[in-house]
Amino acid sequence: MSSASAALRRQFPILTPGLAYLDSAASAQMPVPVLDAVRTFETSQRANVKRGVHRLAEAATEAYAQARGRVAAYLSVPADEIVFTGGTTASINLVAHAFGSLLKPGDEIVLSGLEHHANLVPWQMLAARGGITLRFLPITGDGRIDLSALPATLGPRTKLVTLAHVSNVTGAIVDTAPVVAAAKAVGARVLLDGAQRVPHGPVDIGALGIDFYAFSGHKLFAPHGVGVLWAKAELLDAMPPFMGGGEMIARVELSGSTWAKGPAKFEAGTPPIGAAVGMGAACDWLSGLPWAAIAAEESRLTQRLLDGLQATPGVRILGPSGLQGRAPVVSFDLAGAHPHDVCQIMDSKGVALRGGHHCAQPLHGRFDLAGSTRASLALYSDDSDVDRFFEGLAEARRVLL
Repeated sequence: MSSASAALRRQFPILTPGLAYLDSAASAQMPVPVLDAVRTFETSQRANVKRGVHRLAEAATEAYAQARGRVAAYLSVPADEIVFTGGTTASINLVAHAFGSLLKPGDEIVLSGLEHHANLVPWQMLAARGGITLRFLPITGDGRIDLSALPATLGPRTKLVTLAHVSNVTGAIVDTAPVVAAAKAVGARVLLDGAQRVPHGPVDIGALGIDFYAFSGHKLFAPHGVGVLWAKAELLDAMPPFMGGGEMIARVELSGSTWAKGPAKFEAGTPPIGAAVGMGAACDWLSGLPWAAIAAEESRLTQRLLDGLQATPGVRILGPSGLQGRAPVVSFDLAGAHPHDVCQIMDSKGVALRGGHHCAQPLHGRFDLAGSTRASLALYSDDSDVDRFFEGLAEARRVLL
């Protein structure tokens, strides 16, 4: 491990010696700058936002606004297109209700067979209540979305294509260019679930050419309970609000109400202020990191995982076998062993993994599995984590097989 990598890892107090934390796809850890930002807010600025006139309220409102700006900078978008939500799930549900209310029976939404349940169940609910048809892009044998099926799947009734930017199971990165081109050709909008993409470097939303982007704070080295929906300003204007209450209104009368403009329309009630401040601090911190070097290190460690798993008898990798078009998320099946048993034994050796269907049951069904074991790397991962992983896997094989 280089001195630069060691210095980066030291910014995460929870990463004590003896712990190989390989569950970052579920929740990434928080660095000192984020912890400090949250503590500063909660101990010196804590108040409600937007309408208070005392000093703490004004400080809280300013901190919240700055957080929105920092998130926007990480995505290279205007701050007034950032909606704070409770997480990726809340963001996608917002679009399913608000954008979905603009659709008509017979309209179609295109998804894929590898989506996280958060990008599947809300659309199933919309289809059930609104007469919307869901169509699915198939999955290839190496766990990618089969983009060759785009022409046959999209048509004049397609109104939205909504896909995972990075699969939380196979680690496959979707090639957005053909997706966007196919969608635009039929006048459809595009939503990307970016939960597994944003922890691996800033995202230039404008360059993607999409319409919606959703992600969570807890996967972005920030607190739980906060997320982001980015949407084009024209869509924020066109969509009705998802929830009603305080702060999302322009005026309220007993006979009816009118709505606030921009992101405020979709932020009813008291938002997750402290968590949003933490997310803003995370984006600010992440924006200053040497991402070319970090990406190279993540790729090197991912290759070590892939090589070692491919050389292990009885192991089947769910996803691309190489680094091309994949993120550092590696799921595998150990024949004859339940993923929960694998994870428990490896936990006894200090390795934190995730076992189960990872909220992607249809994808596991595609591979004839009930679940898998997942190792996910982050910018703080190092060779000692991978070494400990294989030591733990050897023990799991000894005990279970």
